Amino acid sequence: MLFPARFNAHLIAVFFAIGVFPVFADDDDNRIQPAQATAGQSAVLLSDEVQKLSGLESVTLAASNYRPEFAAYGKAVAIQPLLALRSQYLVALAEQKSAAAKFKLAEQSIKRQQDLYNNDIASKRSLQNQQSQWQTDKALLDASQFRIKAIYDEALINWGKALTDWVLSPDAGKLAPFLSGRQSLLLITLPASSHLTDGVKEIYIEPSGIRSKAVKATLISAAPQIDGAVQGESYFFQADSGRIRPGMRVAAWITQQDEDRAGVMIPKSALIWHLDQAFVYIKTDKDRFSRRPVTHFSATADGYFIGGGIGPGEELVTTGAQMLLSEEMRGQIPDEDDD
Repeated sequence: MLFPARFNAHLIAVFFAIGVFPVFADDDDNRIQPAQATAGQSAVLLSDEVQKLSGLESVTLAASNYRPEFAAYGKAVAIQPLLALRSQYLVALAEQKSAAAKFKLAEQSIKRQQDLYNNDIASKRSLQNQQSQWQTDKALLDASQFRIKAIYDEALINWGKALTDWVLSPDAGKLAPFLSGRQSLLLITLPASSHLTDGVKEIYIEPSGIRSKAVKATLISAAPQIDGAVQGESYFFQADSGRIRPGMRVAAWITQQDEDRAGVMIPKSALIWHLDQAFVYIKTDKDRFSRRPVTHFSATADGYFIGGGIGPGEELVTTGAQMLLSEEMRGQIPDEDDD
């Protein structure tokens, strides 16, 4: 029985949808042929017409560079404690200047009083009173200096040297972006087994955890304290505020090395799994598709980066790989007539 060409095409599409592929005696070129072994790998043969009807798509791979990343988490830190330390520091500085001025005057007075006493002009009691005042003023000056050092040490222990210098500097220019809300201060904690590679000064952060929306954050310094729950290294970063508010949790992506790796980038739809092994299909000829194992790949915002086993210039199946796998597996099942 013969069918019109238009009806034949629709019928083939239906068979693809339901997974049934009858053999037409007069149309052998338009059906999927059995899987064949080629140089140790099986291949699936599809005619051009069947490829179009099944919606199979492929793309020629281009060379790509990539730096492997690992994920970390952190939060936006309120800067009020830093401002409080700055306020205390400025008050302590003012007190120290006042105490220094009084002590200088006391030194001048006791020197003059000593000269008067040595010339029998002033009494011993007046000299002793002046010495007592000198000691009082010296104690006040020492106390103000101790107070300044205590504030500096507190800032150093909690915030590290870089932020301490920013906050306690007479010129608070580096704090201006935080005060205006243009920049946010971030505390990022790495996983316990991870480290910030030397030379890495920027990372990517995003509150919602979507890598494709991430923005850059710039390293300020290592944090002197760690998160007790995570037990990983912590670092201070700064980033444009955007949607970030103090107390908000953020996800971070950090490069594992400061050099790019060469390879190819593939879309997520191209990767399939079979028996706990990842595979892709490569179009090796106009009607031939071979399955290729993928052993090492890294997830990215755009898909997967593959550093070996697949190269630029090869034609990768991006849509229809799962269908090819199904046909390959079915082609390996012997027909009942072969018994």
